[in-house]
Amino acid sequence: MEIKMAKDYGFCFGVKRAIQIAEKNQNSLIFGSLIHNAKEINRLEKNFNVKIEEDPKKIPKNKSVIIRTHGIPKQDLEYLKNKGAKITDATCPYVIKPQQIVESMSKEGYQIVLFGDINHPEVKGVISYATNQALVINSLEELQEKKLQRKVALVSQTTKQTPKLLQIASYLVERCTEVRIFNTICNATSYNQKAALDLSKEVDIMIVVGGKTSSNTKQLLSIAKQHCEDSYLVEDENELELAWFKDKKLCGITAGASTPDWIIENVKQKISTI
Repeated sequence: MEIKMAKDYGFCFGVKRAIQIAEKNQNSLIFGSLIHNAKEINRLEKNFNVKIEEDPKKIPKNKSVIIRTHGIPKQDLEYLKNKGAKITDATCPYVIKPQQIVESMSKEGYQIVLFGDINHPEVKGVISYATNQALVINSLEELQEKKLQRKVALVSQTTKQTPKLLQIASYLVERCTEVRIFNTICNATSYNQKAALDLSKEVDIMIVVGGKTSSNTKQLLSIAKQHCEDSYLVEDENELELAWFKDKKLCGITAGASTPDWIIENVKQKISTI
């Protein structure tokens, strides 16, 4: 089986930084899953004795705590500080940016429209900085059902697709008196998505490697399927199915921003034996 890797794939700056922080702060608690890749989290737990805790109330006083890459709600951060937690912030700088925008724009009286998944931890953290009621929409269709104010500020979850953000921006410009548009999709996401799109046009089959709960990985799969119907998401080499590769000659591989190189290499090696 011939294999072609995407031009850009895998770990982004924010994830690399977060993992380095976890490795340097052994025996710490991580508030929420550091990144959306269970196998890399297991490696950190095993080798560096870091533990995940989802409930801030269960974190002991004065404990060393690492803030997850996706960030946490403002009120949870204040709660930890009041408990005397020794905080190491691994929030990706690209996530901090929309937090700051939402806080400043809402204070200036703008209605916040956030393009993202309302159940995603990054989005929960970002909207917690709004001083008024924020609208969270995951598509243009959802936005069309909402009541809009005259002044609107648009921000995006960092892993969304730029073309969809532009559709939403255009809709708002046509209907609101004043619209502030902030492209908060991170550069690494855009590069990985563009590379996946280009590669999917060339190959017979596309394998996307990453966590099943990872937003940016699911976005890559959606993009790949636009031009390569036989596109599949796997967390590691054990999820590959031989039947997928029947009569296929060229396999493309890309990976989400939370996928470590060792998992990608294992997938690549197994496909190469088919």
